[in-house]
Amino acid sequence: MTLTQLRYVITIADTGSMNEAAKALFISQPSLSQAVKELETEIGVELFKRSNRGVSVTQEGIEFLGYARQVVEQYELIESHYIERKNVKKKFGVSMQHYTFAVNAFVEMVRQFGMDEYEFAVRETKTYEVIEDVKEFRSEIGIIYINDFNQKVLTKMIKESDLEFHPILDCGVYVYLWKGHPLANKEEISIEELEEYPCLAFEQGNYNSFYFAEEVLSTYEYKRLIRANDRATLLNLMVGLNAYTLCCGIICEGLNGEDYCAVKLKSNEHMTIGYLKRKGVALSPLGQKYLEEIRKYKAMGMDIRGVEDIKADQKQS
Repeated sequence: MTLTQLRYVITIADTGSMNEAAKALFISQPSLSQAVKELETEIGVELFKRSNRGVSVTQEGIEFLGYARQVVEQYELIESHYIERKNVKKKFGVSMQHYTFAVNAFVEMVRQFGMDEYEFAVRETKTYEVIEDVKEFRSEIGIIYINDFNQKVLTKMIKESDLEFHPILDCGVYVYLWKGHPLANKEEISIEELEEYPCLAFEQGNYNSFYFAEEVLSTYEYKRLIRANDRATLLNLMVGLNAYTLCCGIICEGLNGEDYCAVKLKSNEHMTIGYLKRKGVALSPLGQKYLEEIRKYKAMGMDIRGVEDIKADQKQS
């Protein structure tokens, strides 16, 4: 296996055509096909399906390309820094379910590291895509929650994706609503008291399974349910419709403003929020710092694992 072969398969995947890839690489199409065939034989994996319409990446090929891109990107960083003497920015990305505190931790990390040497990416997205982003190296870290209901399904998917889930904090379930809501001043709210108000949930696209829901009690038969795909829309619906959503209870007024609150739900349900990482791949200094920022957020009745626990995770990895 050579670096040239890795660049070949990446170009083929990006163009979707052997002919277009050959043109971009300035080699003949037969030479390119032969190089790919030799690579597939060596690794024992078929990377592409050929047809009259072009080529498509196989499922095994998608996984291989994730590794190939990382290798080529790292080589180019070394080449630029030591051979071409260019100031190439290092990259760090994190994907997450819609948690304000996770965004705020990202903000604090960027402030401390600065943007002169780094290129950052933050992706608030669907549960399935968080897992895929980490699996395909688009993000170093993914932030999701696991509870008794979704644990079996998500743990299986995480394991099959060659990822690890590390708990960071455990918390109860809270009702998140605007301060003008009729129930906002209560110490606790029961699910029955919420029946007449719209429940808000994040849209999960093609993977809209109960197990991928960002909100606990996803199988509950809500009388009124509205799905949305971004946090800003949910906040507007809370004010306009006296709607609510279920969350971990961490309030970040600096990002969402002071018009919202979290009230404990009368329930024994709990959720464990943690991070995903590639199995056997050590976290970068930025990744470690990001996790240190996340653990600073404390909410009502929340059991936060300390930074020493996070460092222990690193040693086990």
